[in-house]
Amino acid sequence: MASTVDDITINYEEDDVLKVKELDKDILSRGAWTTILFRYTQWDAKKEEYGPQRYSIRRYRKINNEYRQQSKFTISSKEQAAKILNTLKKWVEEDTDV
Repeated sequence: MASTVDDITINYEEDDVLKVKELDKDILSRGAWTTILFRYTQWDAKKEEYGPQRYSIRRYRKINNEYRQQSKFTISSKEQAAKILNTLKKWVEEDTDV
């Protein structure tokens, strides 16, 4: 477990193989509850190479000086990411502080 927000990673190694390889991250919020957007790729054992880029939004909560994952949402494709971006952009531009 990570003790600081900057130490949080989704890199995951098993049997000396980096199965989940973090490519980038953006810390969206800091504090006792932290939200991070990750860009990553996963190892494809059949092809013996990393697959396409994926994205995940994860929430962490600091408990006993360690950040623990509380929830996650995985964006499964570039197409889904583009749809989310377009919808959020539209909503933000339409925002009239209702």
